[in-house]
Amino acid sequence: MLTSWGPWSDKAYQLDKMSLGELVRAFFTHYSIQAYLALATLATVVSLLLMTSFWQPLMAAIVTAALYPLVEYLVHRFLLHSTFMFKHRSTAKVWKRIHYDHHQNPHDLSVLFGALYTTLPTIALIALPLGWLVAGPSGAFAAFAAACIVFCGYEFVHCVQHLPFTPRLSWLRDLKKRHLAHHFHNEQGNFGITSNVWDHVFGTFYAQPKDQPKSATVHNLGYTSDARAQWPWVAELSADDDTYAIRRRRRAA
Repeated sequence: MLTSWGPWSDKAYQLDKMSLGELVRAFFTHYSIQAYLALATLATVVSLLLMTSFWQPLMAAIVTAALYPLVEYLVHRFLLHSTFMFKHRSTAKVWKRIHYDHHQNPHDLSVLFGALYTTLPTIALIALPLGWLVAGPSGAFAAFAAACIVFCGYEFVHCVQHLPFTPRLSWLRDLKKRHLAHHFHNEQGNFGITSNVWDHVFGTFYAQPKDQPKSATVHNLGYTSDARAQWPWVAELSADDDTYAIRRRRRAA
């Protein structure tokens, strides 16, 4: 599990068995969401203290939010769906946590949320320089705050896409349909979570499962039995997770 206090203590959340209300409660009590919101608040205060013009940090925040779908697409396609990470002992554990586990069990909320040790450095490395270029120090903090807020929005939209729930908004229904096809039909397309614009731009969009062949690696992301034999680190970590889960269930019984 990700944490051991509050509503997340000794609980396993499966999104395909949750209501929207249950998701909202679990979402806002998760420590990563609380961390993003706290950091966004702090960064906003610092930005306001540093600003010489209201419009400059606001523009930095807007530019950051506008570029987020592109960053989301590039990270998802070229990093999370890469094969190089499981081929190195030093990155295998990170790759397993940030994406392999999610494709193994797409509805498990505990592995759907990003890991803070990867998300926060990524947010900082992209948002701070971008904001600084737009509006100096105040812009850097405004951009960081905006990125944290937008990332919370991304996490919530991603959660909704795994709920047994039909969104009323047509664009969200379409996003959900495309995302579920990414998880259960062919993982080499529909990389956008909050927008499919960049899938269209880069030619990875498909509207219906029938438009693409069924992928044999949709759940293992290319970490096949041959890959496990050559690069065993993810498999070894998965075995440790299974042992931990069994022990945890016994303690809870």
